[in-house]
Amino acid sequence: MTTFSQSQERQIDSLLAKYGESHLNPTNEVIHFICIPAIVFSFLGMIWALHPLAAVAVTIASLLYYFRLSVPFAIGMLLMSGIMLWILSVLPQSQVLNVSLVVFVVAWIGQFIGHKIEGKKPSFFDDLRFLLIGPLFVLSFLYRRFRIAY
Repeated sequence: MTTFSQSQERQIDSLLAKYGESHLNPTNEVIHFICIPAIVFSFLGMIWALHPLAAVAVTIASLLYYFRLSVPFAIGMLLMSGIMLWILSVLPQSQVLNVSLVVFVVAWIGQFIGHKIEGKKPSFFDDLRFLLIGPLFVLSFLYRRFRIAY
C-alpha cells in the first residue's frame, strides 16, 4: 500500500501549476478573474436555454470531477454554480439565450486578449481539462486570500 507523502504532488496542485504557467501576467490574471466566471455563467445559460435540467446535469457532472480533485474546491464551485443557476432561474427566460451568447463571445474575446498580452496560448489548447481547471484557478486566489485550504 502506497502512503501519501509530502513529496507526492496532488493532481489538483499539478494541474493548477501547469495552468498557471500561461497565466503569469497580472493583466491576464485580472482578465481571467472576470472572464472565466462570465464564461461559466454564459455556458450554463446556453444549456439552460435548451432545458434547465440539462444545465443542472452539466453542473452535477462538473462537480463530480471537482470532488475527485478537491472537496474544498468542489464546495466553492457548488456555491458559485448554485448562484449562477439561481440567477438564470430569475432572468426572463426569453432573454437567457441572447444574454448568454453575448456574454460568452465578449468573455472569450477578453480571454484571447489576455493571452495575447501574456504571449502564451490558452492552456486548453494542450489539454481540454483546463477548461474545467480555469474556474479553480480563479477560486485558488480567493482561497489563498482567505487562507482556505484546498
